[in-house]
Amino acid sequence: MSSSDDEYEIAVVGGGPAGLTTALYGARLGHETVLIDRGGGRAAMMADTHNVIGVTEEVSGNELLATGREQVQSYGGTFERGFVTDVERTDGDRFRLSTNDSEILADRVVLATGFSDERPEPPLPRNAKGLHWCLHCDAYMFVDEPVYVMGHGEAAAHVAMIMLNMTDDVDLLTRGAEPTWSDETAAQLEAHPVEVVHDDISSVENDPDSGWLEAMEFEDGTRREYRGGFPMYGSDYNTALAEALGCDLTDGGEIDVDDHGRTSEDGVFAVGDITPGHNQVPVAMGQGAKAGIAVHKELREFPRSTEDIAQDGPVDEDEVPAIPPHLMATAVAHEGHAGGPRDEATAEAGAEQPAADDD
Repeated sequence: MSSSDDEYEIAVVGGGPAGLTTALYGARLGHETVLIDRGGGRAAMMADTHNVIGVTEEVSGNELLATGREQVQSYGGTFERGFVTDVERTDGDRFRLSTNDSEILADRVVLATGFSDERPEPPLPRNAKGLHWCLHCDAYMFVDEPVYVMGHGEAAAHVAMIMLNMTDDVDLLTRGAEPTWSDETAAQLEAHPVEVVHDDISSVENDPDSGWLEAMEFEDGTRREYRGGFPMYGSDYNTALAEALGCDLTDGGEIDVDDHGRTSEDGVFAVGDITPGHNQVPVAMGQGAKAGIAVHKELREFPRSTEDIAQDGPVDEDEVPAIPPHLMATAVAHEGHAGGPRDEATAEAGAEQPAADDD
């Protein structure tokens, strides 16, 4: 247990959907949890939220994240706006995290630092107004619309062909770069109705009222209409903290993790876009939930093992519950607590549900 405001059981670095979910589970499962976030990130760029059950499309990324922070804090979690500049393992096998103006000690660290999309040179459409980064999130927006895919590698070629599932009007813009896709991919492209445009873009036209992309002009003087598209230039993974701790990386540059977010270093977890897999909000939330449960099982006091019982004796009544007093007070006062006021229907429904144990 921690002994001061700057000591925690769980420190989560990064406040996107994955980090928020991990912090939410940590706080709700009775652990002193801090979430440190510098702001920004891919989720904050979302003008609308797609593919998240229970969240309507008009909710922006910033609104989604703000609600998440409020939820974490409502369960006793701590939120700090800051940038973690360094992290190291201490002699006591804890972790010291340094921010711009403070130091934090934690028993477990969860890295949710994500990545930045590599951006092509301007001219470009506006983010979320014709420039989109997530194929599986935003392809639905462009059903039966003219679409571009920007890039010159394997990913760009395949995304262009994938978009033919949604529309019959797809251009692949290499912007003057020599294609680097394989001969096999070239043969595939030739067999699909994708037009490869090699000239670079000279200007972009946006609707003056909505700001949405209308067309692009090219250096050869042609004008092509598009409603939106996807740049495919790769990702810049934010792995500096993971590397400082000695965590293994994949060949693709992500943090290598198991199915519950454990890295190669004991006590260090990673979730979200910084790990391999689909870069999706629901996927990130699922990773955060699994990591939160895994961290909880490492930190929880009970059940005490038979070895510890043999060494220290049985659990005394004054040792339980293990939840810290201030988190207990927060839980008891929370509107979702079982001891709070409930209507008769809710009480009856709750009484009918058997206890669950997914241990």
